[in-house]
Amino acid sequence: MTTLVIGARGSIGRHVLDQLHTAGEPVRASVRDLSTAGDLPAGVPVVEADLTRPATLGAALDGVRRVFVYALPADPAPFAAAVAAAGVEHVVLLSSGSVLLPWTADNAIAREHREVEAALPATPVRPLVLANNALAWARSIRAEGVVRVAYPDAATAPIHERDIAAVAVAALRDPRTPGVSDLLTGPDPLTQREQVRAIAEALGRPVRLEEIAPAEAEAAFARFAGAETAAAILEFLEHARHPGGSPATDTFERVTGRRPAPYTAWARDHAADFR
Repeated sequence: MTTLVIGARGSIGRHVLDQLHTAGEPVRASVRDLSTAGDLPAGVPVVEADLTRPATLGAALDGVRRVFVYALPADPAPFAAAVAAAGVEHVVLLSSGSVLLPWTADNAIAREHREVEAALPATPVRPLVLANNALAWARSIRAEGVVRVAYPDAATAPIHERDIAAVAVAALRDPRTPGVSDLLTGPDPLTQREQVRAIAEALGRPVRLEEIAPAEAEAAFARFAGAETAAAILEFLEHARHPGGSPATDTFERVTGRRPAPYTAWARDHAADFR
């Protein structure tokens, strides 16, 4: 039963690919441009597929029975049609745990993920906060040894991308696995201040945290994410200042039978990104 990993060079897709390949399961990788496929594992078939160009999907899906996908375009209907035409039996969609939070009815990020979930027959995997989000701090840490954030005491439970992939693999193997679509987090709530401290410890040198006004942080996010998404990020951080605003769950442990990696392990794994 061949699995197609769409976006196989992405931070989570690559771990899904590696975990399936290491387990000896038939897997196929897709990339937007075959010239970028050189760092994928030897022996894994690679195909070209672009979700924004539906004509590329038929050949990529030929003979595939399971698909892992994320970062769908605004209209997922062409992808859903291609999956149905190819006879794919099961799709696992990387969604967002924000869809499960009670206060997110008008949050732009949660609304977008809800719309995709509703449009695509799939098993969603719903991480709430990706540890990889901290890579947005890498440039200022490298250049100045500083991180600038609003709400430094907002607490979340970031999850390692490798652990998100493990839940996605469990969902690919059996969508009936209890908990695969529950709110997925890392093991412990940590403030942004504590996350910066963990990165500094992994680097072995000080990293200064500088608090900025929410409006300044929102403007910074808007430069690369757009105004609506930036407002949604700041809304999330504001809620994370309060108990229960960004909870920690035991979903990973229930699905896999082991504890998720602590944030300190993620920081060590990515120390080179901050140097």
